Amino acid sequence: MKIRVNIDCTPEEARAFFGLPDVKPMQDAMMAEVEERLKANLAAMDPETLINTWMPASIQGFEQLQKMFWSHLGRGEAKED
Repeated sequence: MKIRVNIDCTPEEARAFFGLPDVKPMQDAMMAEVEERLKANLAAMDPETLINTWMPASIQGFEQLQKMFWSHLGRGEAKED
């Protein structure tokens, strides 16, 4: 036996019916705070800082990675001979 009940109401009405608090004012305040912080952080970042944040490995680190890669590639070829 199946019983199906369809209730047509808005989210606000459902929240009030179940006794849940209205968190919209708190959510709006928090989103405004997040937006302010994001804008402040983006304004404070110059292009060099952005590059250093996105690519923490320096050019020297990249060169070391490349040397390591080539040394391992060379070892693989030597083993096959």
